[in-house]
Amino acid sequence: MHRRTWTALMLSALTSATFAQSYPNKPIQLVVPFAPGGTTDIIARTIADPLSKALGQPVVVVNKAGGGGVVGATETARAVPDGYSLGVATVSTTAANPAINPKIAYNPLTDFSPIINVAATPNIIAVHPSFPAKDYKGFVAEVKKSPGKYSYSSSGTGGIGHLQMELYKNLAGLFITHIPYRGAGPALNDTVAGQVPMIFDNLPSAMPFLRENRLVPIVVAAPQRIPSLPNVPTFKEVGLEPVNRMAYYGIYGPKGLPKEVIDKVNAGVRKALEDPAVRKRIEDTGSFIVGNSPEQFSEQIKAEFDTYKRVVTQQKLTLD
Repeated sequence: MHRRTWTALMLSALTSATFAQSYPNKPIQLVVPFAPGGTTDIIARTIADPLSKALGQPVVVVNKAGGGGVVGATETARAVPDGYSLGVATVSTTAANPAINPKIAYNPLTDFSPIINVAATPNIIAVHPSFPAKDYKGFVAEVKKSPGKYSYSSSGTGGIGHLQMELYKNLAGLFITHIPYRGAGPALNDTVAGQVPMIFDNLPSAMPFLRENRLVPIVVAAPQRIPSLPNVPTFKEVGLEPVNRMAYYGIYGPKGLPKEVIDKVNAGVRKALEDPAVRKRIEDTGSFIVGNSPEQFSEQIKAEFDTYKRVVTQQKLTLD
């Protein structure tokens, strides 16, 4: 090896080691790609304070809503890879939206540095109380009896609610019309009001209406039945395991993020998740704690993207 090359390698190693020891030495921005109040925002704010303590610097949550999460995700993809601007990764921003929208300015598999999946959240199909059926078997029979009669709401075209429901429709052989909204809040409001007969939504945002019997749960995407909904089957139980996919809420940075930063943030989140109060707050939303490795989270993102890319092709979905 040439002496100059060896010297360059040594300087690079020393610089990397010095950076690892000093990071972080100023506040870290954590971009939430949706408006305040949703599940993504709740989990980000729950983890931000204990992560601040673990890293020794403030972790400041910044909401950058728009484009079904694309605006905030694009900001993270374009950030300087120094660890001071990170983002919250969701299925909508890293899989569903990129699968259906060829104009998105980032590649979910190459333009980010996955760090850790913090939590996973069940998704649910729920109907208005006026819907003729109140259980899964009756739901399928009713929809098949009147193909095209019913519609469902979601948080928007290209989001997880849209594409996961389309995956379900494809496998179950059902015809239900999609009514997209600009967020889960408006979609829930119209479904609860009876303007739309059913919704595909994250469990945390739907749960208050389920508890008040203003929505009726039909089937849930979760590893096992939800304790608070003991009579509601999972998609796996009804023979549709490919639909049994939960939403994830992770942390990632732009591509090229130093391994030292990735490892330090991953360790900080894991430490934060050891706090019983933090775990309880996340679990109270209906979510499951994950806390995996960067490699495992990267594999999850790829698996979800591949799944929804197939859904878009099979269902011939477009943004129009």
